[in-house]
Amino acid sequence: MEYYLGVIKKYVVFEGRARRKEFWMFFLFNILAAGVLGFIEGLIFPPESSYLSSIYFLAVLLPTIAVSIRRLHDVNKSGWFSLIPFYNLYLFTSAGDTQENQYGPDPKI
Repeated sequence: MEYYLGVIKKYVVFEGRARRKEFWMFFLFNILAAGVLGFIEGLIFPPESSYLSSIYFLAVLLPTIAVSIRRLHDVNKSGWFSLIPFYNLYLFTSAGDTQENQYGPDPKI
């Protein structure tokens, strides 16, 4: 949960680096939160509406983009690589640079 809250606190910080663990834990909690909201939404609202999910999606859109860009910085790539569909998935799963790169020091240290 600390990784999720850490990403939310860095709401629009696009500089620096994010570890694999930070990125994937944020991704996991995002999926869990969306599932819980979808379940609650299904119980409360009619099937056509998706108010809670839409609000949640908009609330975490910028933090998701920011952590994705920081994750790419960790593998010494520009944030623009997030626009390449399958290559960015490979980059998100690969290990980051163990030394300081042009985007900052190693976040594991």
